[in-house]
Amino acid sequence: METEKHGHHHLFHGEKKHEKTPEQQLKHHKHMQRLAKVGTVTAGAYALHEKHKAKKDPENAHSHRIKEEIAATVAVGGVVLVMHEHHEKKAAKKKIKEEKKKGNGH
Repeated sequence: METEKHGHHHLFHGEKKHEKTPEQQLKHHKHMQRLAKVGTVTAGAYALHEKHKAKKDPENAHSHRIKEEIAATVAVGGVVLVMHEHHEKKAAKKKIKEEKKKGNGH
């Protein structure tokens, strides 16, 4: 077979992974943290919306409570993601600071 002669033909096979600079990492993690915050607030708002619907629609309250619990769980997961991205952002800032120290000869 043609592919067997030349090895694997995967998309990233044999290529080095593009390494981001600390500045690019900082920008990426800032952006991801903001997105995580938006998602967390949205999930929390949806959970409150479903809680309200459960009270107003007793016939389908069970369904609304399930949706509320799922949304609340997503919101908690969002908080964890916000914290993770904050940690990564701090690490990128530290790396930038260390590189600046190295560059200045201190």
